[in-house]
Amino acid sequence: MARMTSSARPYLNRRLAEFGTTIFAEMSALAVATGSINLGQGFPDTDGPEEVREAAVRALRDGRGNQYPPGPGVPELRNAIAAHQRRRYGLTYDPDTEVLVTAGATEAIAATLLALLEPDDEVVALEPYYDSYAASIAMAGGRRVPVTLRPDAGRFTLDLDELRAAVTDRTRLLLINTPHNPTGTVLTRAESAAIAELAVERDLLVVTDEVYEHLVFDDAEHIPLATFPGMRERTVTIGSAGKTFSFTGWKVGWVTAAPGLVSAVRSAKQYLTFVSAGPFQYAVAEALALPESYYDDFRRDMSARRDLLATGLTEAGFDVFRPAGTYFVTADIRPLGEKDGFAFCRALPERAGVVAIPNAVFYDDREAGAPFVRFAFCKKEEVLREAAQRLRGM
Repeated sequence: MARMTSSARPYLNRRLAEFGTTIFAEMSALAVATGSINLGQGFPDTDGPEEVREAAVRALRDGRGNQYPPGPGVPELRNAIAAHQRRRYGLTYDPDTEVLVTAGATEAIAATLLALLEPDDEVVALEPYYDSYAASIAMAGGRRVPVTLRPDAGRFTLDLDELRAAVTDRTRLLLINTPHNPTGTVLTRAESAAIAELAVERDLLVVTDEVYEHLVFDDAEHIPLATFPGMRERTVTIGSAGKTFSFTGWKVGWVTAAPGLVSAVRSAKQYLTFVSAGPFQYAVAEALALPESYYDDFRRDMSARRDLLATGLTEAGFDVFRPAGTYFVTADIRPLGEKDGFAFCRALPERAGVVAIPNAVFYDDREAGAPFVRFAFCKKEEVLREAAQRLRGM
């Protein structure tokens, strides 16, 4: 007779019980079921540069990366990452001891938090936050302490006094995302300097998610926190090829930090994927050497798509926050007579044939995020035009 399992204890670890299926899976399934335009999940609907794709094909054919690559990443990619940080930001990293290649930024975040947190350590994070932050903090046994970005004069802004007040004797690290998903805010030099001063003053570690570093528009400027005084030795900087080169399925990310921090993160990372994306690592190494004109054209193209969707949303009646970075637009649904983003997004495919994401899923304070929804504009222009037309006719 088979032994009965106890019903007193759920199968899922209690640290993860609050998360369940991600909103991205739910809304993408809804898009398929209704035949809607999916502006929810943030992935492009076209591939990146042909020469980068061909570099991956060449690596496959030449047998580079088809077996386990080195645990820290292939030397070509680690050298390319270090060269990129030096060329763009004046940050010098040793590719052998201060660079670690990961299975996308998501693994980089998870490995970093698993490595650096002890149970009950507090993590101060900007809210709304990418959903994997909360799950990774929970898996590490930490406690998240949100500091809410609030709408003001057309952008979401950081209250520095609120940030300072959130730091306690139990705070282990600050988790910063700029350019910021989902709001599209790019921290200013003054905001970043204040964060750096606080970290140095309170002797905090800082983890910075900078995967949208090349997607900044208008007069915005991306300034890595590691460039500020006293920050290089305490900052773990996370980057990714997916958003920059439009190959999100390759899952190639990286960490740059001082040797002790990289060693700690590598200790956790080796028991997650160990290694991944062997041939793609060689291709990304070549991608990082693309001329500056590639990045200029990429920003110009995405800026035009941003404007196309933002204009369409405004004409449809939304109150739109035009982003300074990323490839997401946040819109306020209250001018449409709505107030519940979850209900609005679940009904939107039937009403208009378009899928969006409710921002409240990125908040601990669900009420603060309730009236906001996120649309992705990393799609073909004809898709964005059709989506805007559908929303205007809603």
